[in-house]
Amino acid sequence: MPANDFITDIARATGFLSRIPVADRYFRDFDGSLSRAVRAFPVAGFLICLPPAAVFALALALGQQPLIAAFLALAAHTLITGALHEDGLADSADGLGGARDREKALLIMRDSRIGSYGAVALILSFGIRASALSAIGSLMLPGPAGFAYAALGALSRAALVWHWSQLPPARTDGVAVASGAPAAEQVPVSLALGAIIAGAILWYCGSFLLALLTLGATAVATIAFTSRTRTRLGGHTGDTIGATQQISEMAALATLAVFLRITT
Repeated sequence: MPANDFITDIARATGFLSRIPVADRYFRDFDGSLSRAVRAFPVAGFLICLPPAAVFALALALGQQPLIAAFLALAAHTLITGALHEDGLADSADGLGGARDREKALLIMRDSRIGSYGAVALILSFGIRASALSAIGSLMLPGPAGFAYAALGALSRAALVWHWSQLPPARTDGVAVASGAPAAEQVPVSLALGAIIAGAILWYCGSFLLALLTLGATAVATIAFTSRTRTRLGGHTGDTIGATQQISEMAALATLAVFLRITT
């Protein structure tokens, strides 16, 4: 794994997953395929989440209420990502919840309008993440709380790579198809990096058991949603990939908050 190639993959992954400006030199001769770059998604996820994590930690350090600090962090995160994953969650909820057959679900997911299922999914996503972050902020020191949030940015991006790799494309076109399938040899690298980054930080900021339970809850949520997607759609779409990030992050944050509440 040459260092320059990996740095290029981090840059491309960051550009794909966020609105953070990336130097043009990293996209010279780039054909749009992210097959190799998926290995860097957890690192990119961690870097993308560092500014929101800093907002969260700073707000807590300045004595702000944990719930307000949580919403400020989520607002910063949403601005940085351009609500990329939230859009996927809303479209997936509308398609999977509002249609009985595969073709109708895929048609609904192409519609840019948000239906009632999508609206409820977004409310629940922000509500669960904000309340969990609020609990974490009230039970951890500002610095560790911020780093724990950033760690889950790495973990949730590894989760979406696994979802992406486990299912064939549900369509013959779309962002996921244009980006290419994750290279088989890079998926374990992505999963290992996500687990190592998140596990090490959560272990350092909390405990080994905290890290283990959070990784386990993330895996269960990701596997469950992937199984549901396979049953309903027979494959992934760009929307279900984004939804996986949201669902895995909700599971991880909720587990972290519950564990801290029980053990503190």
